[in-house]
Amino acid sequence: MSTDFRKYASGQTLLVDADDTLWENNIYFERSIAAFISYVDHHEYSREEVREKLNEVERENTRLHGYGLTSFRQSLVTCFERLSGESITPEKHERIVSFVQSIADQEIELLPGVAETIPELASRHRLILMTKGAEAEQADKLTRSGLASYFTGVEIPKEKNAAAYHAVVAKYELAPHSTWMIGNSPKSDINPALSAGLHAIYIHHPGTWVLEQDALTKPGAEQKLLDLRNFAELLKHF
Repeated sequence: MSTDFRKYASGQTLLVDADDTLWENNIYFERSIAAFISYVDHHEYSREEVREKLNEVERENTRLHGYGLTSFRQSLVTCFERLSGESITPEKHERIVSFVQSIADQEIELLPGVAETIPELASRHRLILMTKGAEAEQADKLTRSGLASYFTGVEIPKEKNAAAYHAVVAKYELAPHSTWMIGNSPKSDINPALSAGLHAIYIHHPGTWVLEQDALTKPGAEQKLLDLRNFAELLKHF
């Protein structure tokens, strides 16, 4: 991978993921899950086994209800009921809701280098935010981040698959050879963007959600895949 400063010409279109690319997100879910597992205190399953049960429920719920805090809350309730074998009481439901509320109460914490890098990128390229999830939640986080003015468009699909990327390309009349997807998720950011014929930039995050982890797809002959350690490294290329 070349590290030539600003290797790629101005005028590229950069599709940018939000959660765990621009700001911290999954670490708050992990803290909530740890509190939930401690609260469950299951006598038959280990903490790791309870987590795997929750992963199974989340896989089911995201397919049915999408992403975001409402879906996560339902996953915790469903997991609790499956592990206990009985319906949840109002008191226990309130306690579980408190784990979810702790996530909603978090201030937006931009990842290192983002605040300095985004304005520089926006001065030379077209930035479009592309993040999946609950639309109202994601729009609110963007507003609170202070970054909204740097994006010429905001797309919040229910799922980030190849079809979603094709739709964005068509909507904004993008040229695949000058369009890049930037994100921390192989499953949602990198692999489907490459499948849609775009370039991609994988930015490592140590706390990427387990359900977003996957092996990286090999780019096509006319495509590029950059592998960067942090967001600020984008300025070496763009």
